[in-house]
Amino acid sequence: MKIDIHSHILPKEWPDLKKKFGYGGWVQLQHHSKGEAKMLKDGKVFRVVENCWDPEVRVREMDQTGVTLQALSTVPVHGPSTVPVMFSYWTKPQDTLDLCQFLNDDLAATIARHPRRFVGLGTLPMQAPGLAVKEMERSVKELGFPGVQIGPYINKWDLNVQELFPVYAVTKKLNCSLFVHPWDMQMDGRMAKYWLPWLVGMPAETTTAICSMIMGGVFEKFPKLKVCFEHGGGAFPFTIGRVSHGFSMHPDLCAQDNPINPKKYLGSFYTDSLVHDPLALKLLTDIIGKDKVILGTDYPFPLGELEPGKLIESMEEFDAETKDKLKADNALAFLGLERKLFE
Repeated sequence: MKIDIHSHILPKEWPDLKKKFGYGGWVQLQHHSKGEAKMLKDGKVFRVVENCWDPEVRVREMDQTGVTLQALSTVPVHGPSTVPVMFSYWTKPQDTLDLCQFLNDDLAATIARHPRRFVGLGTLPMQAPGLAVKEMERSVKELGFPGVQIGPYINKWDLNVQELFPVYAVTKKLNCSLFVHPWDMQMDGRMAKYWLPWLVGMPAETTTAICSMIMGGVFEKFPKLKVCFEHGGGAFPFTIGRVSHGFSMHPDLCAQDNPINPKKYLGSFYTDSLVHDPLALKLLTDIIGKDKVILGTDYPFPLGELEPGKLIESMEEFDAETKDKLKADNALAFLGLERKLFE
């Protein structure tokens, strides 16, 4: 069994959001050939995407690569000014809620067509915690989603801010899982060349999110919170020694909100396995724990793992039990699902 925790999807169509809400900055999808569409922001093309909406094509490719189940989350799209249309934390909260409800309903409809192949990670208006709680409750109780996807920060808030604690409290109460995915990386200046926002910026944002939740006391206050960070936890597994040492040397700077050394929280959260390198995957499982790393591919994008599970299966250091944990069992634990439902 292979369960992919990190796969993205878009609705095939959505309303003209600029016309609907009365202001610009939104993204539209323009289909121009089979399986391919242009993404336009205020009428200008900034990205072309392939196979982001057709569940039949997706299931066929899952069958070809032996993937049993995908956890579907919307694409946190980045435009030329890094406006992520699907998170939409920059918009008016009620408008974000409206879009989230549309996205989540569309996701639920896709899952209903293939209930043994897909589960959903919903989208929330996180800039308005009260609205986020209501949409989380709807996503879990009415739509049947086991989790939601959020960004590594919400506008000017890192994930440690007190304003988000009510969201975490309800997340724990609902046994809802949080999948943290980067958005809004710096795109200009020193980051303008070499695809650096994706190669360097994304891991940096994820590392910052993990450190913020640890040092901000989120995992201490909500010890049963289930959180998974994508892209193998960014740079965190390699820099935890530096983080821990810095914490010990400068508690005046690092221990302002939580006096406990960050190393204590290793094993308290999950990451996906998307690191593209056997030495990196070995380090990741050593640091984060073999029970806490989950197969993730970033389907259908080229920076993802094109042959799902190939790296895990290639690891001579891993026994069959460990490989099965990474490919399926850890995902089931994170999502709160029973294996027999998908066998």
